[in-house]
Amino acid sequence: MAFTGNYSCNTFRTGLLNGTFNFTSGTFYIALYTNEATLDASTTAYTTTGEVVAAGYTAGGEILVINQTPTTGNAPNTTAYVSFANASWTGVITARGALIYKAGDNGAVCVLDFGANKTSAATFVVQFPAATDTTAIIRIV
Repeated sequence: MAFTGNYSCNTFRTGLLNGTFNFTSGTFYIALYTNEATLDASTTAYTTTGEVVAAGYTAGGEILVINQTPTTGNAPNTTAYVSFANASWTGVITARGALIYKAGDNGAVCVLDFGANKTSAATFVVQFPAATDTTAIIRIV
């Protein structure tokens, strides 16, 4: 199945309400996937199905570094947000999208659709948007 868009996963949305996701002390990963992956809002956890297999890439992906702990925008904006530093892998890698998930139970946070296959010549980089209340990768309005 092809990627069909970017999604905030249901597991993440309900996990925010029951306290299972903590961006101030938790560990989060980003895993890369081919277009064979079936990832959408109903994705509950990290899976190896459709995950990239390439030299320089390890199953499970990379640990994400939180470069903006949860905060809110300046008044009058009350959007809460969190952001990550860019993630990278060394090697020739082709990926169609990614999954951000948390360590432990591998709970899915969000699906990232790259829009098309992306291939690196030497270093594959997932570049996250600026950490602001209008552009951060994870925002709660």
